[in-house]
This record gives sequence, C-alpha cells and structure tokens, in this order.
Amino acid sequence: MDLHPESLGSKFVEDPQAFYRRLRPSGPVHQVIVWGGVRAWLITGYEEAKALLADPRLAKDHFKALELFPPGLGGPHRSPLSANMLHADPPDHTRLRKLVNKAFAARAVQHLRPRIEQIAEELIGDLDTRVTVDLIQSFALPLPIRVISALLGIPEADRAAFVSWIEPFIGSTSAARQRSAEEALGDYLPRLLADKRAQPDDDLLSELVAVSEDDDRLSEAELLSMTFLLIMAGYETTVNLIGNSVFALLRDRDKVARLRADPTLLPAAVEEFLRLESPLNTATTRFTIEPVRVGDVEIPANEFVLVALLAANHDEARFNHPEELDFTRSANQHLAFGHGIHYCVGAPLARLEGEVALGRLLDSFPNMALDTTKPVPQYRKSTLMHGLRTLPVVLNG
Repeated sequence: MDLHPESLGSKFVEDPQAFYRRLRPSGPVHQVIVWGGVRAWLITGYEEAKALLADPRLAKDHFKALELFPPGLGGPHRSPLSANMLHADPPDHTRLRKLVNKAFAARAVQHLRPRIEQIAEELIGDLDTRVTVDLIQSFALPLPIRVISALLGIPEADRAAFVSWIEPFIGSTSAARQRSAEEALGDYLPRLLADKRAQPDDDLLSELVAVSEDDDRLSEAELLSMTFLLIMAGYETTVNLIGNSVFALLRDRDKVARLRADPTLLPAAVEEFLRLESPLNTATTRFTIEPVRVGDVEIPANEFVLVALLAANHDEARFNHPEELDFTRSANQHLAFGHGIHYCVGAPLARLEGEVALGRLLDSFPNMALDTTKPVPQYRKSTLMHGLRTLPVVLNG
C-alpha cells in the first residue's frame, strides 16, 4: 500500500514508463493523486487491469461520478454531449451499444480503405520535403479528421468549419475555446442530423438516424451525444496512434528497413505499436459501486479507479521483453482498446488508419528520420491521453 500517494503530474506525463517501473515492485494496485487533488486507485498489472475493465462493480455513469468529486474541485466539464454510451452502465449501455454496433456493421470499415489511402496521399503530396516537417500538425492530425468527415458524411461545404470545431479538443487549447467549439458543434449537429433524416445518404450518421432494434431507436439527444462521442473517440486516439508509431519506429532504423522490405508485417506492426505506445495512457474513469478486492488490496466503494493501459501493456508477467519493439510478437493481446463491454467500437477503423498512414509514409519517404537538431518531442499534458505535441522529422534524411 502506498503510504504517500504519488501525484500523476508533469513527470508522469513526460515519462509514464519510468513512473510505472518505480511502482511495479510494490504490486499492481497503487493509490495516487490526480486532477489537482483527487485520490484514486491506479491499476498497473495486466491481469488485474483486464479483470477490472470487465468488472460490473466498476461503474462509468458520468453524472454519478461527478458527485464523487471533493467540494471545490468540481470534476470534469459538464455537458449534455458527455451523456453517451462511453459514460453509461447497463442496461442503458447495453441498449445503446446494440444500436451503434448495428449501425457500424452496416458501414463495413474496409470499404473506407480507398478513401483513407486517397487522404493520406493528398496530405503527403502537400508536405514540403525541403524543410523540417512537424508530422503531427501536417499529417497525424488532419488525416483522422478528414476520415471522420467522410465516415459521418459531413457535406463538403461544411468541412472546413467542422475541422475548426474539432481541432480545439486536442492539445493545449484554452477551456474557453473548447467550450466555444462545443457550442458550435451543439448548434451544427442537430441541423446535420435533420438533413440526414430528410435526405439519407451512404454514411454512418444516416445509418445511426435510421437504425432500430425491436422498434427501439436512438433519441435526438442520444444521436447528438453519440455523434460527439464518435468524433472525439475517433480523432485524438488515432492522432496519437500515428504519431507515437512513427516516433517509435524512427528510433529503430532496423525496424524501418524491415517494414519497408515486408509490408505484410504492417498489421502486426500496428498491434505492436498499440501495445508499446498505447494512445491512451489510462482507460476512461471508473468508480467502485461496492468494495472490490484486487490481490491483497480492497478498494472501498465510491472510489475512483484508473486502469493504466500503458502499464498493463508493459507487464513482464504477460509480455516477454515488453520494452522491445517486436513485430513478430505472438498472442499480442494488448489492452490499448480496452476490454469488456466498453471495448472501443472504432478499433477496426483506428487499425486501418494506422496501417494506411504508416504504409504510405514508408513508401513515400524511405529515408525519413527524426530531426535531431530540434528538441526531443514532448508528450501533451494529459493523464488520459498518451500523445506527442510535435514530431519534427526530415522527410529525406
């Protein structure tokens, strides 16, 4: 038991693995301080993490979680758009997930491959090969935004504005700018959904508007929050997947050569990047609704629990030589997309985007390298997300 809980502050964000290595000898469960003063339980072991991600005694109800924050701290931003299935528990979650799964099944992800490849080629064509390029701003950020726009069926005339409303949700943007962007989305999305209802098209939003199961449909409020969730969940995590993957790859030139020589390794490489540099540092917040015993530790009821996905994916009890980048790793059952009923519904799309992005970059820039004249890339200040602020590269290094 941690007698003096450590804070998940800036040192944790910049090098979470050093933090986890320090904690690991004392067991898989640790008390920590997070969000400016809230005590929580951090789970770092793979088996314990996997079990808790599927444990019904850990709840996710967003509005009940807000009630657990100490007076004066307030908790996360309160928004009607946050009332989605990611922050819901059964039976509400079960109903919403069934409808969303049905809509996704109707929009098979693989049919998006040509469009994703086209977007990647367009972005690569816009890169200036004569100077250092920030691959986050010029490639990793715009690719998933444009893919989401295509998936949801955002009209071409609205896409520039749509992108401007999405971008503030990543990085160090002010809270005021985020609220302004959220208000703009809150104004735009109902009009977009009304258009899809009046004139359905071959896109995911039209499918969500129309989907039904046993005469059940998504309400207007549920459609709004679900659309917001799909935008947010499909954006930032994919940015991190692309950026983190390239950063890890360019630090191992032998692996670059191997991937270029054998592109059939790309799907396995994406899985290994997901394990090694998980786009999410911790899973989204859960809290206990009754006491839960984890090994020798009993977590009381009404306590926050953070499942450290990045730590679990480096657990030596589950992965041999977890710090190594190994494209031939067998049974790579990482937890980057979670586990249980909240397993990421967009996982197939994220994998596809990662595979296409890496493949096109390697094909286009065989000599791409990190720009060592620039400061070492830093991670964004987030307990939840694990992603780079910038990634300066020389495309023809």
